[in-house]
Amino acid sequence: MSAHVSSGESQNKIAWSYLIAALVSLIGLGDAIYLTVQDLTGQHLRCTIISGCSEVLGSSYAHIGPVPLAAMGAFAYFSVFSLSILAAFGYRLARPLLAALVGLMFLMTLWLLYLQAFVIHHFCQYCLLSAAVTTVLTAIVLGRGIMKRRS
Repeated sequence: MSAHVSSGESQNKIAWSYLIAALVSLIGLGDAIYLTVQDLTGQHLRCTIISGCSEVLGSSYAHIGPVPLAAMGAFAYFSVFSLSILAAFGYRLARPLLAALVGLMFLMTLWLLYLQAFVIHHFCQYCLLSAAVTTVLTAIVLGRGIMKRRS
């Protein structure tokens, strides 16, 4: 058994909840890449479910300096995907890093939802999708950690 693999888990045993988290993170990655490309190319973003995308994505909160917040989201989702795959196959260091990253993403999601609701007064369907994905990831990753401690 490799020193990098958790004791009590063989290399052949897969933690399925982490694989599910990896798959869910791909939804967020696709969403964030789409928003990043739209921003960088100056394309007009089309909202089909709710109106408000232009107001949210055109606000001063949509960038940190010249970098679109969506690009940072894409990096975060890619990191979640990578860490989830490593965690699924028992790499010990990946699990606390994944939990910390998902926790930070969830806090950022709460902040961005607050901004949309109470500062910008508009919602973006793509941002809400990202919020839903991050919430599901939080439930999977942090929920798994809580269940693991109880058993």
